[in-house]
Amino acid sequence: MKSGFVCLLGRPNAGKSTLLNRMVGEKVAIVSDKPQTTRRRIIGVRTYPDGQIVFVDTPGVHKPMHRLNVRMVDAAFDAMREVDVIALVVDATAKPGTGDQFLLKRLDPVKTPVLLVLNKVDLVDKNALLPLIEGYRRAHDFVEIVPVSAMDGTNVDVLEKLFLQYLPEGQPLYPEDYLTDLPERALAGELVREQVLRMTHDEMPFSTAVIVDKFQEPSEEDRMLRLYCTILVDRDSQKPIVIGKGGAMIKQIGTEARKELEAAFGTRVFLDLHVKVRRDWRDDERMLDEIGLGGGR
Repeated sequence: MKSGFVCLLGRPNAGKSTLLNRMVGEKVAIVSDKPQTTRRRIIGVRTYPDGQIVFVDTPGVHKPMHRLNVRMVDAAFDAMREVDVIALVVDATAKPGTGDQFLLKRLDPVKTPVLLVLNKVDLVDKNALLPLIEGYRRAHDFVEIVPVSAMDGTNVDVLEKLFLQYLPEGQPLYPEDYLTDLPERALAGELVREQVLRMTHDEMPFSTAVIVDKFQEPSEEDRMLRLYCTILVDRDSQKPIVIGKGGAMIKQIGTEARKELEAAFGTRVFLDLHVKVRRDWRDDERMLDEIGLGGGR
């Protein structure tokens, strides 16, 4: 048996969370086309006939502008130091830049096996893929280079077999049915935030957060999960965007979030949403702790 930890490391929007969900087989991380969607380290566990992989999804590495971003980048690099295998996930559709060079330099002294995962190859011409592979091959001594598509599953099974190959021998670290370490309360907040990002499109930057004020377990009488959440924004002008004309936007966010929540928790959900302006919350250490983004330094 093989078992151990695999860190998914990369730049924002590389598709790490989509890849995690694909490999685990369940939705454990929210997905958005906006950068910096993943804000915390998330564990997803998959048990195979010949081993168990504990995937560690991390926030995209970027230049931090707020305390929030500092904590996110710290979480990524902390995870990198505590695993058995590192997977550098790269968006194959994007031209390598200074951010990629920074990551490669951080990987230079690392003794842990590093695989390069070229994601989104379903969107790339094969003729353009070969020079990209060669460029990364020259830039770092990767133990494997694997082109994949987290969206359609291309080569993901090959990648999983390679992860197992490089993991140490050992018994499973978690029960076979264990899925993620994300608490239910945190998962609920993330699923609501996913719909805020999706519904507001480009009108809202990533300066929003969701606090679960009350998480009331289903009772035997009505078997309904009751959630009371606050959507945080950092400017007065953002509040009407989230609420929408006549409350239409927040109603739509609630409707779509409720569908995701009911699928995730397997029960009916009552969802109450409010919007609150909290200026500079991204630099408020106490607020970051409340949201669950630990690791302040």
